[in-house]
Amino acid sequence: MSSPDQRLSSPSALRNRGPISEVLRTVLPESGTVLEIASGSGEHITHFAALLPALSWQPSDPSAEARASILQWSEAEGVANVLPPLDLDAAGETWPISRADAMIAINMVHISPWQATLGLLKGAGRLLPAGGALFLYGPYRRQGQPFAQSNEAFDASLRARNPAWGIRLLEDVAGAAGQSGLVMTATVEMPANNLSVVFRRQ
Repeated sequence: MSSPDQRLSSPSALRNRGPISEVLRTVLPESGTVLEIASGSGEHITHFAALLPALSWQPSDPSAEARASILQWSEAEGVANVLPPLDLDAAGETWPISRADAMIAINMVHISPWQATLGLLKGAGRLLPAGGALFLYGPYRRQGQPFAQSNEAFDASLRARNPAWGIRLLEDVAGAAGQSGLVMTATVEMPANNLSVVFRRQ
């Protein structure tokens, strides 16, 4: 008897995984382990793993429902280079992994409390080798730049769902990253008023 289908699906993941993968090709190392924080449904990581088979992909999520979905997507897509998902809370003091060659977090920073972003940056400072990349994707505010109307509405809806959520000021994220030994090396304009942001460990 086959197990019930526990795969979650995110319309935004299906829309943005193509443009994100184009940036990741230029950012990630040729080999090694890529840790994804807040993997969600698992659709992103299975897509990237199929495109970049020389890398080992480590998904993680604090949600048991998400971890079940990640496992099933990995099996359904037949990707052998996706490791079993870790139960990892970015804001936690200890993580169940001690090193990674690169890290990615997609649509996490605005849909989590600020403490989770601070934990993510500290974790990257601990785990990454010198020059290792932390890749973030999502909407951001930027000093001196107009805030897109669609992002304004999205920010209001996020804060209505949870007052601890919201679109962050990129300069705040970069400042916190600096305290963990990370420097922002690139920002790439993405579709639908999103940004790809690359930090590297000094």
